[in-house]
Amino acid sequence: MKTNNIYTLTMNPAIDLFISMDQLLPKIVNRTNTESYKENGKAINISRVLHQMGIPSIAMGFIGGFSGNFIKDQLNNTGITTDFIEIEGITRINVFLQAEQEYKIVNRGPYITNENIDKLLSQIEKIPSNSYLFISGSLPLGIKTDIYNEIFQRTYKNNINVILDVSDKDILQYFKYKPYLIKPNDDELANFFDITHKLTREEILIYSNKIIELGCPRVLVSLGEEGSIYIDQDQTFTVNTPQGKVVNTACAGDTLLSTFIGCILKGKSLEDALVFASASAASTAFLEDITDFLDIESLIKQIKIKRRI
Repeated sequence: MKTNNIYTLTMNPAIDLFISMDQLLPKIVNRTNTESYKENGKAINISRVLHQMGIPSIAMGFIGGFSGNFIKDQLNNTGITTDFIEIEGITRINVFLQAEQEYKIVNRGPYITNENIDKLLSQIEKIPSNSYLFISGSLPLGIKTDIYNEIFQRTYKNNINVILDVSDKDILQYFKYKPYLIKPNDDELANFFDITHKLTREEILIYSNKIIELGCPRVLVSLGEEGSIYIDQDQTFTVNTPQGKVVNTACAGDTLLSTFIGCILKGKSLEDALVFASASAASTAFLEDITDFLDIESLIKQIKIKRRI
């Protein structure tokens, strides 16, 4: 396995409260069947999945208040190293409710000051050359999209491999700094190019190649229950998604990205990495929390991979 340092950056982390109930009705007291609290945020999920794979990482970002302390403590207690910047305010708490259908309630989060932004940029400047930095999730209040320009200037200068899972189309203008990979879903890919209809498979390839032309050499597109597609300058691979009872889709994309990169870092082929990642993402969707990898072998048997030159 390659020994490069791995960092994950979640600028707007959260506690995710998972609730299940038979049905959600208005104007009455709705009793839950189960509830659980999990440290969350897209790049935090990546650190958690990588940890499950035996790959260490350092989780970075902003935390505040009792909820921020909960996230830090939970990660540290499971053996994940953290280097968070502590801020005033309270880290957000999101709610994911499974009743007759799935509901997702996501809060805005605390305001980040210029002083704290400067602290983050100083941290990034100290990341060693040839490291991997996952940047994933939404921006908190107080941070504009030009933060990516500030970050990329530093990572490009220090030869850091940046892996992205962000939905803001302004990110495209910073691909001149050549991030390692981006993982949009099909809706995000369409939004990048102001497309309002659902993309066909052929359009996914066209717009993924436009991203490559802009400077990002690898694109991993998640398609939910329809699978995923990997595209680079030389090759394209598609995989389906295994079938099963979906419990929670909130972390499936994070699992897809982290296991794909994790397998690459372990020296696996692109094909094997994509198959394992697809199985892992499905496993997460079939659980309340991220995958424990116990069902991966059976899920892999359902996956077919196709290569398109």
